[in-house]
Amino acid sequence: MAIVRFFRGELLIGSAEITEDEPIVEIAERAGIDIPTNCTSGNCGTCLVRLKFGQIEYPNPLPPGLDEFLIEDGGILACCMEPEGACDIDVIPPL
Repeated sequence: MAIVRFFRGELLIGSAEITEDEPIVEIAERAGIDIPTNCTSGNCGTCLVRLKFGQIEYPNPLPPGLDEFLIEDGGILACCMEPEGACDIDVIPPL
């Protein structure tokens, strides 16, 4: 089973196995990590985190909480995006 590892900068703070149809924020909760959310639909950007390694399928069109510049810096929305295998996520957003 694939694992998502969560970091704060370079510090590993937790990990959890991926289950089908589960957004990153729920995987983080199982790892004991709180990623703030507000809208849970990708509109507000509150759950913005950084993808360090791995694959995420970006929706088309992009939700309002995400743009091409944030994607270039690894930006993903934890509330509505799912990993496509093992991933490393930095909970510090790309700002």
